[in-house]
Order: sequence, then C-alpha cells, then structure tokens
Amino acid sequence: MAETLISIEVVYATPEKQKIVSLSVVEGCTVAEAIEQSGIARFFPEIDLSKNAVGIWNKTCKTTNTPRQGDRIEIYRPLIADPKEIRRRRAEQAKEDGRADKVTGGRPDQQRGKGLAAKAAEQAADNQSTESQSTENQTSENSNNTNKAERDA
Repeated sequence: MAETLISIEVVYATPEKQKIVSLSVVEGCTVAEAIEQSGIARFFPEIDLSKNAVGIWNKTCKTTNTPRQGDRIEIYRPLIADPKEIRRRRAEQAKEDGRADKVTGGRPDQQRGKGLAAKAAEQAADNQSTESQSTENQTSENSNNTNKAERDA
C-alpha cells in the first residue's frame, strides 16, 4: 500500500532572521517528526522541542499532534518578559506620573477628591451661568420686539 504524502511548512523566526521550510511528509506523522524532517534545526541550533512551544496556524498544539495537508507548523521562542508583569509596571509608573488614578488605575478623575459641597457649588455656578445666558437672550428678544413695535407705530 502506498503512503500518502501531505505538503506542510515548518517555520521559525528570530528578530534577525526567519526561515520557512516547505516539505512533504507522510500523512499521520507527528509534529515533532515533521520538524525533525524539515531540518530547520540546522539553521537554528537553539531550537529545543522540550523547551519551545509549537503550534499549527498560530494555535498551540502538542508535538504528538498530527498535521494535515497545507498546515503550517510554527516553533515559538520563549518569552523574554512576562507581559502581565510589564503591564503592571507601566500602570504603576503612570500612577506615579499622575497619568492614572491612584485608586482605580484608570484616567484621573478631576472631580474625585472634591467634597459633595464643592461639587454642588460648582454645579450651582454652572446652572447660574446657564440661567444668566438665557435671561440675556430673553431681554434681547424683548428689546427687539419693543423696537419693532415703535417702528410700526
């Protein structure tokens, strides 16, 4: 019985270079066998499948999984820094710089820290300003109507 071959790719990249190896393997082989057959370790001796995670089309998998026709097997480099830790450090720095609220970590709230009386006074001043503008508009309309009535008479 003839063995069926499938076409796959094995890829690995560093910041300096990348390599894509296209090859045909026997259907039913494992990811580890396909990586071995690709010979990619000649270009990147640092690859160690006991340490490096692998995936198929950007989805992690085990080295015992079997690839299908057209799959791209990716070998992932280990992370240099934990993304959660970096985000935590950035957030702490933003709090220290005043770019983030010290309690919530979000954008600073200019209203926070003001007492209720101060907020109420500020709101009353805003309302008073709005009322005076509306009174000025009414006075202006009344004088326009008076001028018009005097002209008509």
